[in-house]
Amino acid sequence: MPGWVEIIIRSVVAFIILLITSKLFIKKSIAHFSYFDATSMLIIGVILAFGSFQIGIPIGYSLTALITWIAIVGMANYISMKSISFRNFIHGKGIPVIKDGKVLEDNLKKERYTTDDLLKQLRAKNVFKVADVEFAVLESSGDINVLLKKENQPLTAKDMLIPVAPIKEPQTVVMDGKVMDEALATIGLSRAWLEGELDKQGFAIENIFLGQVDSFGELTVDLFDDKIKVAEPKERPLLLASMKKVQADLEIFSLQTENEQAKKMFVNCATEMDEALKRVQKYLH
Repeated sequence: MPGWVEIIIRSVVAFIILLITSKLFIKKSIAHFSYFDATSMLIIGVILAFGSFQIGIPIGYSLTALITWIAIVGMANYISMKSISFRNFIHGKGIPVIKDGKVLEDNLKKERYTTDDLLKQLRAKNVFKVADVEFAVLESSGDINVLLKKENQPLTAKDMLIPVAPIKEPQTVVMDGKVMDEALATIGLSRAWLEGELDKQGFAIENIFLGQVDSFGELTVDLFDDKIKVAEPKERPLLLASMKKVQADLEIFSLQTENEQAKKMFVNCATEMDEALKRVQKYLH
């Protein structure tokens, strides 16, 4: 067999093995690899690379080394799932580096982590002042997770006692000009509904790069032609404005009429509409 043919075959086999290996062991982003994960995958990659073009090395030797390493890594990962102490030994564990706004210098020295590294990681988290940090942990991947002091945390709707509507994930119903029938069925809609909504906006399905339906049933689209401006959905703001107008009209009618019975009816209706507005306003903003 010519050498170049053998190299092609070895490379294809190495690629297939790499795909299988990655499915077996890689369950997280490379950025979140521990040093053990990164080193193991690097060694496996080196074995595959050398085995693909080093014709002088019998393929059986390469496969033996590869299987041995995969078995070692697989066994180590299995034991680490069962044993906390072994997991901490192999993958490492989080080390506190800031507590109550004070840097824990001894922990930094143990991890051979410099002050510049610490400040750089904090800046990546949009934290520029160590005193603003309540607690920070150096993870085994080298990243730092930060908990800001309560007074420095951004306000949330819950903090301000503002009611907000629950939001579910949007469903992608058009992708690359093609209708995603399964996504439509998931939210109980049909192609006829989709075509009707697109007709309202004046677009054809084949012109849509991406179309999504949110939890309120509103369709937003992104076109292949970025020069065409797409109008924002207005159904919810229009409904909210209409309800406010009805409530205001009822109050006006109650002030204009001289009939006490009618006045009382208009006041009651205006009050009920105001209560309805309070209940649905969070969904219509």
